[in-house]
Amino acid sequence: MSDGSSGYRSTVTPPTCLLEVADVTFRPPVSGARRHGPEWAVARRPGLPKLVATDLDGTIVRSDGTVSDRTTAALHAVRAFGIPVVGVTGRGPRLLDLNRRDLPAADYMVCAQGAHVTDLSCCGATTADALTLFATEMTGAVVAGVVAAVEEVTGPVTVLVEPAAAVDALLWGEPHPSWPYAESVHPCSRAEAFAIPLFKAFLHAERYDADELLALAGTVVDPGLVELTQAGLGYVEVCPAGITKASGLAVVAGHLGVDAADVLVFGDMPNDLPMFGWAGWSRVAVANAHPTLLAAADEVTPSNDDDGVAVYLERLLAGD
Repeated sequence: MSDGSSGYRSTVTPPTCLLEVADVTFRPPVSGARRHGPEWAVARRPGLPKLVATDLDGTIVRSDGTVSDRTTAALHAVRAFGIPVVGVTGRGPRLLDLNRRDLPAADYMVCAQGAHVTDLSCCGATTADALTLFATEMTGAVVAGVVAAVEEVTGPVTVLVEPAAAVDALLWGEPHPSWPYAESVHPCSRAEAFAIPLFKAFLHAERYDADELLALAGTVVDPGLVELTQAGLGYVEVCPAGITKASGLAVVAGHLGVDAADVLVFGDMPNDLPMFGWAGWSRVAVANAHPTLLAAADEVTPSNDDDGVAVYLERLLAGD
């Protein structure tokens, strides 16, 4: 998911265990949620993964916008085992400090659905020294063509764009009450928004939900021109051709010399599907995930609000 919570809620009862890095104590979480294999046992390949990657919003970030101490501790414990941690998010690099705050254990951050990849391992207290491993963009003209094609079948849409040089950390375009972060928008005309290089664009239609709009857009937009996805905000996201969370995560894996078969991933929304198709160690959905991701997952852990990623990692590191 990107920039907000998914809207899919779970009824899983919260687990009662707590992980402390200095003195780790594990208790089996409660039963009652959908799962694969034995009671919350980790159905995994032998040994441990060589890379752990997680989505942020809706996966480790809870509905109240926070990340629990338990989840933070579990991800730090992964690093203590010598396994790099990667944040993989739809949030753009303009939010890199926020991304690092939510995932302080991250050695790398894949942003903007894969359009920007950063090495954080060399950073101190801030991200000022972060090393960019990969960055790409698309022209406003490409987005304008996509919008025109979509509006032919949907009627008017609301458009926001993320500038590739987002020095003011704002999205540009057309404000709309459906966008949950009104303070992050610089209102401007489409002509102004399409005049600059972009990391991605967001499209919203009054008549369709995000899944419906995504399906309609897919019927009229050349798949070789851009990537289309949705991340739970009620908007369809338009990304540069070939750019997905999988492509961004592959940059990190290549940098580290790690094979896709040795990568463990966590997610919650359709924008996580590409990395679920790419990673091979295990693909784990939180219980609040979108139905399409639940269907693609190898395993399902409790929801984001129930610290599902921590539940899984605790059991994994304990050898259960």
